[in-house]
Amino acid sequence: MSGDIEGGAPRAPGTAVRVLTPPAGVPGALGERGSLQAGERVLLLDAKQRRYLIALGQGTSFHTHAGIVAHDDIIGRDEGATVTGTTGRRFLVVRPTLADVVLKMPRGAQVIYPKDLGAILVAADIGPGARVLEAGVGSGALSMAMLRAGADVLGYEIRADFAERAVANVTTWLGTSRYRVELRDVYEGIDASGLDRIVLDLPEPWRVIPHALGALRPGGVFAAYLPTINQTATLRNALARAPFALAETAEVLRRTWHIETRSVRPDHRMVAHTGFVTTARLVERADDQVPAPTSSTGEELQAWSPIEDEPEPVEDPT
Repeated sequence: MSGDIEGGAPRAPGTAVRVLTPPAGVPGALGERGSLQAGERVLLLDAKQRRYLIALGQGTSFHTHAGIVAHDDIIGRDEGATVTGTTGRRFLVVRPTLADVVLKMPRGAQVIYPKDLGAILVAADIGPGARVLEAGVGSGALSMAMLRAGADVLGYEIRADFAERAVANVTTWLGTSRYRVELRDVYEGIDASGLDRIVLDLPEPWRVIPHALGALRPGGVFAAYLPTINQTATLRNALARAPFALAETAEVLRRTWHIETRSVRPDHRMVAHTGFVTTARLVERADDQVPAPTSSTGEELQAWSPIEDEPEPVEDPT
């Protein structure tokens, strides 16, 4: 992990944080070039475009209802080769992209879909050297996207199984040293400062705002991914009462097309709503803004970031 992310206030005695990092010297599987080698993970596609992610091993084979494919028939071939199974069915062999990995990799938590990963990278302006705090790392899909964009990522995760899975996935596919996950609750505070970005995949990101004020650098981006519009509205209300500007919320609806000779139409199925991406920039506090609470829980926060009350119903005089 880069030393650019500065530590915050010293932690109290007895509150040591477990830290997980990928082991040094692991190259990672994404971005490999040259002929396919034993130990690599490749993607097999059959005639119906069904995808199978496998790890190549000498003397082993992949079994499917469409036949058995010997790994030795793949090892040493160039990417894009076609191999034939025992039933005569043919399989295209390619190295997986990040989008393939996200949908096929082992996971405990629901991953953020590739269409939203791209939107988050652009909306939060994730790039080389960016110092990012990610809270709610889940299975590591967003971590991998930000790491591949060149960011240094510090993750906060409260579940050990999720943290271990995220680090394992990052190790397998990226093998990066720019990643560290701490087992801790971001709602309780952020022990880092000078961050360029804070990216959250949590049910109540508004509870992080008081801590973000001291952790983000001026002009830094606060980003959150939420599944429902009610959660998103609560977050936007809280951001409006804090020193943030340029707040924006968007969702991505991805529709693919069927194009075959003269038959051109939208596909019958599409990946529509999955989540809302909200971003805002930290700025100087306006004179009329209510100071943020010092705690992320309790009545003080509830009073600071309320959902606007609905108007009282008007009684029918008749």
